[in-house]
Amino acid sequence: MWKAFKRWWKYTVMRTNKSLDERADPKIQLEQAIQDAQEQHRRLKEQAANVIANQKQAEMRLNRSMEEYERLNANARQAILMADEAQRGNDQQKTQEYTAAAESFANRLITLESEVEQGKTMVLQASQAAEQAKAAVATNAGALQKKLGERQKLLSQLDQAKMQEQMNTAMAQLNEAVGEDVPTFNEIRDKIEARYAKAKSSAELTEASVESNMLEIEQAARNVEAQARLAQIREQLGLAPAPAAGEGQAAVSTTAATGGELNASTEPAAEQVASTEAEAQPAPQNQSTN
Repeated sequence: MWKAFKRWWKYTVMRTNKSLDERADPKIQLEQAIQDAQEQHRRLKEQAANVIANQKQAEMRLNRSMEEYERLNANARQAILMADEAQRGNDQQKTQEYTAAAESFANRLITLESEVEQGKTMVLQASQAAEQAKAAVATNAGALQKKLGERQKLLSQLDQAKMQEQMNTAMAQLNEAVGEDVPTFNEIRDKIEARYAKAKSSAELTEASVESNMLEIEQAARNVEAQARLAQIREQLGLAPAPAAGEGQAAVSTTAATGGELNASTEPAAEQVASTEAEAQPAPQNQSTN
């Protein structure tokens, strides 16, 4: 039972984390990561400060021990000198007292020497730890500055990614059908292009018809102008104006129909005119008579 509960709990936690990662805003997650890095750097600085403080305290203790060692060493030397002086003065009591004091100072010096050596070792170790802490703080500060520098770049990339995703979604919606009864964008485009092409072709045909009518009108105008010019030239030459096309044809047909009758009726009249002219002329005179 306990094993099954543990498995269920792990599964629930994993599913919750996955759902949270899918729904979480990357911008907020980035800010959380930056804040976590800043908090970690603050804790590291506090630890480094404690290490450096221990080194300072060890140095201060060592300095006090060395000062105490110098003082005891001077007192021991002074006690030995005073004991030697009392011995030369045959003062046994003072000699013993000064000698005992010198021995006490010597014992204290021995103990203090051991403390000084230990203090030197502790200061050396604390100095090494302090240097390592300073290096760690400097390295972490560089990493934090790098993260802060990359934050703006990541935020810009995130905005570009969101914009690109929106564009992809919009393009996909344009290329897909909205519903069964709604045409796609491509279908609407083909329909509009077909209608535009049809209207354009009709306009071209209309323009061609108008152009042909205009050409015909221009040709008729040129023909009228040419007939007027010919009439002007005939008038300058003293010729009769040319008959119209319809009148010329009618005159030709009328002449062809009545040509024979006119010839037949005018032949006797011509003979009478010729005989009358012959009688009217005088007879020629002979040259011999003259």
